[in-house]
Amino acid sequence: MIQLIAVCAVVAYCLYSLSTRGYDYWHKKGVQHEKPLPFIGSTGRIFAQKMSMTEYFTDLYRKYPNEKLVGYYFSREKAVVLRDPELVKCVLITDFQYFYRRGINYHKDVFEPMFKNLFFAEGDLWKLLRQRLTPAFSSGKLKAMFPLIVERTERLQRTAAAAAARGAEVDVRDLMARYTTDFIGACGFGIDANSIDNEDAPFRKLGKRIFTPSLRDIIVILAKWLAPDLLKHLKTVPPEVERDTLSLVRGIMGQRNYQPSGRNDFIDLLLELKQKGKIVGESIEHRNSDGSPKSAELEMDNLLMAAQVFVFFAAGFETSSSATSFTLHQLALHPEQQAKCQEEIDEVLTRYGGKLCYDAVNEMKYLKMCFYESMRIFPSLGFLIRKCVQPYTFPGTGVTIDEGVAVIIPVQGLQTDEKYFEEPEEFRPERLDDNRVMNHVYLPFGEGPRACIGERLGLMQSLAGLAALLHQFSVAPSVNTKTNPPKDPTGHVVQSIKGGIPLLLKKRKID
Repeated sequence: MIQLIAVCAVVAYCLYSLSTRGYDYWHKKGVQHEKPLPFIGSTGRIFAQKMSMTEYFTDLYRKYPNEKLVGYYFSREKAVVLRDPELVKCVLITDFQYFYRRGINYHKDVFEPMFKNLFFAEGDLWKLLRQRLTPAFSSGKLKAMFPLIVERTERLQRTAAAAAARGAEVDVRDLMARYTTDFIGACGFGIDANSIDNEDAPFRKLGKRIFTPSLRDIIVILAKWLAPDLLKHLKTVPPEVERDTLSLVRGIMGQRNYQPSGRNDFIDLLLELKQKGKIVGESIEHRNSDGSPKSAELEMDNLLMAAQVFVFFAAGFETSSSATSFTLHQLALHPEQQAKCQEEIDEVLTRYGGKLCYDAVNEMKYLKMCFYESMRIFPSLGFLIRKCVQPYTFPGTGVTIDEGVAVIIPVQGLQTDEKYFEEPEEFRPERLDDNRVMNHVYLPFGEGPRACIGERLGLMQSLAGLAALLHQFSVAPSVNTKTNPPKDPTGHVVQSIKGGIPLLLKKRKID
């Protein structure tokens, strides 16, 4: 019995030592930090699903008002939250060569097929993809895509009209998700997803599945966090999601004989880029003995293209539907600003013969300001993450971090800090215009070389949907509308409102 107790004590001690190894990292560096617990580190509230990552980082940002940076531990991973905009600038722009990794893949070198995309990719894979894909998001390409949007906005108007006629409240979060899903279906895959008319459409179900984690998904994610090397070949993307995405992309490309079809959608753009052959550029990871970058190259094969379409779909519909629905929520609560928006939309569309088009949307300045302001209060991506690739000293702090330390930019915290925005919780569209870059604190699309490549596309689909809806309808609070709706604690990547956003749609009388 005594021997058994001794063995259990030794095992418990070894497990404790293993699970707490490195937890003195921030203490040794003299950095204020959140105290860790064995295995889970400082982030027990995230593991317990009591708050999202964005809420946690915002809480750390506000808890240490006198610090430039705050340390914490994510399981056994060392990480730091930046509070100083100048340090944010260093990480995202000035010293990008130290922070080109996003660090959200569970293993440094092993990537599952669907993660070999522009959002998850690292190093040379990211750099070469960015180099080749950037032309796909030029103004000319986006303008060519716009006719694909118009039909979706007309469907949005018809669905909204039916809801308004019933007088029932509408979950605009779901409504806008169906619109953006249809948009991505048309502009990304070249298919008619029909999600607006049919909320049970297969494409809509695929989108919901990506952002609705199952028990299997949660177990896999936790396991890979705790043992990334041991489980490096275990796939995070649900098997059915990968299967359906690959099947869809291969089917569409096969129908086009792997040649551009003239539809001007994202798959056409990828096929055009593939025709240009191997991607060759300067390496961001490897240097010659004289310090010059080595050459790097990448073949754009079908699997790599499928990965880009996957992230185009997943990131495109969810972020835009979150942003547009929250904009509608704010306009419902602020009828004066809503009326000003509608006056502008009416005036612009009158000059364009009542037709929504690319140039008309670009002239809706106040609508854009309302959208920017809602994304300041509730950014779809509430934080940015980078990972240090070599020892780095933060200027003016004397704090040096090592390779592998994660760096968090708390977007939500910065954008709702009264130091930078007077009465930050107030919805004031006039404070944000096209010259909205303010000392690295307004960052809903990121900043620097890894800023969102699809910002203009996301803005275009979002403003088009809002303009189409607000031209024909007004939004108003329903009995279930909350002024400060609770955030979904499981929305770790894209922020979401728990329980949706219920509003009333009222048909407008347009002269």
